Order: sequence, then C-alpha cells, then structure tokens
Amino acid sequence: MIRGSGVNLFNYSFVPEPEGTPVVVMAARLLRDKGVYEFVEAARLLKSRGVELVMRLIGAPDPGNPTSVEQAELDDWSAEGIVELVGYRSDIARQYGAANIVCLPSYREGLPKGLVEAAACGRAVVTTDVPGCRDAIEPDVTGVLVPVKSASALADAIQVLIEAPERRMRMGKAGRELAEQAFSINSIVEQHLEIYEELLQDA
Repeated sequence: MIRGSGVNLFNYSFVPEPEGTPVVVMAARLLRDKGVYEFVEAARLLKSRGVELVMRLIGAPDPGNPTSVEQAELDDWSAEGIVELVGYRSDIARQYGAANIVCLPSYREGLPKGLVEAAACGRAVVTTDVPGCRDAIEPDVTGVLVPVKSASALADAIQVLIEAPERRMRMGKAGRELAEQAFSINSIVEQHLEIYEELLQDA
C-alpha cells in the first residue's frame, strides 16, 4: 500500500556528478544474495574491456550469516585491485554524492532503501529485475534493470551508462524527481496517518 519507508530529502540532497574517472558504488551488507560476487565479476569484465572506472564496494561482512563474504575473499579482491573496498560507512549520502552510478544487483529485496537514497541524490541506478529492486526505480527513466545473477548483463548496463553521460545524468535528475514525488519521508508519514485515520473512523 505504501512504497517503502521514505527518505529525508534534506539529508539526501541532489548534487552534481563528480568529474574525473567515473565511480560506480555498491553499498550493502556483503552477502551473496546482495549480488556482491556479480558486482566483483562485472568489475573484472569491465577491466578486461578497458573501461576506465572505479568500482567501489561499501559494506562489511556479516559473520553470522551463512551467505556472508569471507574476509579472505575481500583480501584477495583488494590484492587483485579489481574493486575499491572502503568497509562499513555511515555517510552514505556523501558516498553517493561522490559516485556517478549506484548499483545493487540483489537477488531479492523488500524495497531497498539504498536505491531510494540513490534516487534522492540524483544518481542513475543499475539493479536487478526482481521484486523490490524494480519497484524502487522507473525502468529506463531513473535506472536500468538487468537479469539476476548475470555479471555480464550487469557489466553491459554499467558500461552503457559510463559511455553515455548525458543519458546517465538525465536518469539522475529523473530519480530526484521520483524521490520527491514518491519517496519523501513527509509523504510516507502522511500516507501512514491517512490509513490510521481510516481505521479509527471504521472503529
């Protein structure tokens, strides 16, 4: 009935994309189901194609979760130099502001708050065509959907946006508009209150 838990548009403000080498950010718990391995493999593919970019992975392992990435794997990726690992961060608005594209190749979600925050920051999104993720964007307007568990499709979509900066920036602006229309915390609170008022009237 209500599209997610909302985002504070003041805290997640629209900022122009940074200049220089394009940065693709994934911020999530480092679990297999979040698509971490596909993100890393997409980074390898893009590097092999000679695409100039930074693939930045934000998050930490969850040792209590059986699908968690192991620290040894992170160490291997760091040594390989294929992705930039920055660990757990709480300044996600700043991290998105320093990126050009936000990526979440998750296998399943509710409605991912990270993608809502990315829209508020005016960033184009690449995410999977699964429930939750697809509901957080307007396909081909604010972002691009790719098949789940496909590193090659993920790499292709990222490369297209890297090579089409004007399209990417249009998507970012459309994302901010979507956040203002559908994801504002004030609007979400109002929708909740309307439901409570209806229930109280019925009672």
